[in-house]
Amino acid sequence: MKYVIFDLEWNNAFDYKEQKGLNEIIEIGAVKLDEDLNIADTYTQLIKPKLSKKLSKRFVDLTSITKEEISEMGIPFERAMLAFSQWVGSEETVFMSWSNSDLYVLVSNFKRFLGKTSVMFMKKYMDVQKYCQSFLENSKDQISLTHCAEQFDIRIEEENLHRALEDCYAEAACFKKVFCKEKAESMISLCDEDFFGRLAFKSYLITKPVSKEYNFFKERFTCPDCGGDMARISDVQVINNSFKTVLLCKHCQKKFWGFIRVKRLYDGVSTAKRITEMSKNKAKKY
Repeated sequence: MKYVIFDLEWNNAFDYKEQKGLNEIIEIGAVKLDEDLNIADTYTQLIKPKLSKKLSKRFVDLTSITKEEISEMGIPFERAMLAFSQWVGSEETVFMSWSNSDLYVLVSNFKRFLGKTSVMFMKKYMDVQKYCQSFLENSKDQISLTHCAEQFDIRIEEENLHRALEDCYAEAACFKKVFCKEKAESMISLCDEDFFGRLAFKSYLITKPVSKEYNFFKERFTCPDCGGDMARISDVQVINNSFKTVLLCKHCQKKFWGFIRVKRLYDGVSTAKRITEMSKNKAKKY
């Protein structure tokens, strides 16, 4: 089994066909590691954008990539991905990236430009940021590549970062510094249909009281004071994407505001309830 670390640079574009924004890949870089985790081979390729010919100021400031470079050395996304898959080869491979944000972007570009819901040559994946961060104490927020390298006492030239291949070099150095085969294997995900389905699915808030996915009127509320059942005594309203209603405890006769925020996830519906007691003046109105 071998490891391939990949990194993407993308430009914020607007997809007029889909009427939504898309992070369009402009550059891909990757390194292939040998058995000793040394860099055995590299891949880098500029990609000609299809959605937006204009590069955002933020993208240019970060990468220093110019339209002239892309025009001269860029190739279409389809060709770049074919060349990348051929470079990877058929050997069992674990793909890695710094956080799964690049993976999300790769999947969204595959779906938009190739009409595919999965990256066909990717069978195993590991978030190398999450892996490296697990070796750092008291580190809860996502750590930047620069900060991680500092923590591992790895010297990198920060001005060289934000180019795909250079980022891969730094990620490979961090990975090698704390490599543990057993731990790495425990953090590898199999890239099956469910894996890519979760990546492609966009969760959303449900704001209709009754739908195929959810029925507000089947919700049950418990009094936070006495634990008794509560009944709705008002219509349901939708405020700030949450359902709001007035509740009366059948046992202690106290009145409460009841709020529920409902989100559709890949594998079901999640609800978050909040119940707050009404002031006496408000309670008199119901």
